Amino acid sequence: MDRTILDEAKKIEEEIIENRRKIHSFAELGFELPKTVEFVCEKLKSYGIEPSIIGKSGITFTLGEGEKTFLLRADMDALPMEETTGLSFSAKNGNTHSCGHDIHTASLLGAARILKDRESELKGKVKFMFQPAEELLAGANDMVEAGILENPKVDAAFAIHIIAGLENSKAGVVYHKPRELTFSGDALTIRVVGKDAHGSTPHLGVDAVYVASNIAIALKSLSNHVVPTDVPSVVLVGKITGGTAPNTVAGEVEMEVSVRSKNREYREVLLDKVKEVSTNIAKAYGATAIIIHNYGMPGLYNDEKLDYELSNIIKELLGEDKVQDLTAFNGSEDFTMIAEKVPSTLMNIGLGSIDEGYPYYLHHPSLLVDEKSIYKVAAVYAYSSLRWLENFSN
Repeated sequence: MDRTILDEAKKIEEEIIENRRKIHSFAELGFELPKTVEFVCEKLKSYGIEPSIIGKSGITFTLGEGEKTFLLRADMDALPMEETTGLSFSAKNGNTHSCGHDIHTASLLGAARILKDRESELKGKVKFMFQPAEELLAGANDMVEAGILENPKVDAAFAIHIIAGLENSKAGVVYHKPRELTFSGDALTIRVVGKDAHGSTPHLGVDAVYVASNIAIALKSLSNHVVPTDVPSVVLVGKITGGTAPNTVAGEVEMEVSVRSKNREYREVLLDKVKEVSTNIAKAYGATAIIIHNYGMPGLYNDEKLDYELSNIIKELLGEDKVQDLTAFNGSEDFTMIAEKVPSTLMNIGLGSIDEGYPYYLHHPSLLVDEKSIYKVAAVYAYSSLRWLENFSN
């Protein structure tokens, strides 16, 4: 077990936690991260690093010299939900970092400080990627299009995501899974267009609320009918809005729908079926369904070789018992856009299980984490890149 980098991360633990709390209090959304970007850049400059803005609001820089380049990624955006933790540093703007991106960012800042001090030891280059808009499944693609994987060309990439509130989220334990990791994630808007009418003459209108309700019921069970039972998939109608008054027939309704699948083939099947079912039901009632694909991402596939290499490296750092197989990870992740282009792996690190007194899971507005384990995230980032370049730079 290598204690050196763990000790270095432990020495700056208070700063990592302080940075996390500051970022947490901002809780900015999507690509609009002015306070977060300014804070991250100021911290990097205080470490002697000159960051660059890439794409809409991403941050990058490179440390070291050599042929191979290893990319480390952290996401910076929050979620649009009211925080209910009661923490002294909780966000007061109606948003919250309940997915742990504040921890990812603060930890990668910690890794940057550690590696800047060890820059002469690097057997290649470490490229840093602080990305916006992960919750929109859009930030990674924006940075890819802006050239994050070029100049220098990235050879392999690594990301960490915290988990909490589950049995397999023990504090300080890294969980990994080669190959298929996450669900695909697609967001659609279905606009049901009927015809307005007064409630006294409903036969003169086409009730978009009624039509949308029938579509919602059909979509709810759609995956059960078109996807094998051993392929986890979800079609969820998360939001319906429409109508103007209780005594009128609504002429238009909007539905927001999420589609997820662990299988790429059935992702496409489900997307096609959502369109087919919605269109046909609307037509049957004399309405029209307009389907808009807002954004989407296939499931993340971890590179098997890189996952094996990094999991063994992390065992050197934390110990054999602190690196375990991940049994399930049901989220979606736009790190997929990196993994589609270069060998990549995303691992989870536990920051408190339900047995350890942390009952809330990711995306819950009352999410709490074991802050005493956050420094280990920074250590894993730093040690993994240092050792991977040392082992595989030739």
